[in-house]
Amino acid sequence: MRTALSVALSIAAAAAGSANRAVPAGFLRSTIDVGVHVRDIEASARFYGHVIGFTEVAGFNVAADFASAAGLTDRQPLAVRVFVLGEGESATKVKLMEVPGVKIAESENGYVHSQLGFRYLTIFIDDMTPALKRLRAAGIGPLGDGPILIGDDPAGAYLAVIRDPDGNLIELIGPSK
Repeated sequence: MRTALSVALSIAAAAAGSANRAVPAGFLRSTIDVGVHVRDIEASARFYGHVIGFTEVAGFNVAADFASAAGLTDRQPLAVRVFVLGEGESATKVKLMEVPGVKIAESENGYVHSQLGFRYLTIFIDDMTPALKRLRAAGIGPLGDGPILIGDDPAGAYLAVIRDPDGNLIELIGPSK
């Protein structure tokens, strides 16, 4: 497992280093946005904004007819709240939306292998200590034995896996200063 995480960190470091390079042909940006349907928009906004530390920016509405024509909903409108990490066009965006009154299928989020699909977000942080303090103040603790050291160097990166209000897995990776 340590080897797989080391490889993942190497890939992430290479990707982070390439963020300053030109965007590959065929793409306008080198980042992606993530849309998350949530059960309670206010709880999720507090989590991603206050607990994790993303910044809320102007959101947007999607009319029911447009959302349906695009294949996003079955004639349900969307009110999307946007949270960013970074600035400008290259900022990571998490777009939260709640659709009141619809039947929601529960996801199996026990482990990354519990079901198919996108399974977790990875957020690289500069210090695990204040991040854990904010999480604990919000009543959230790391899963398993986290945070756990990645590799053998105590000055290296640590991994803490947490859950958002809907049970989605989030990895926090960074040093513990």
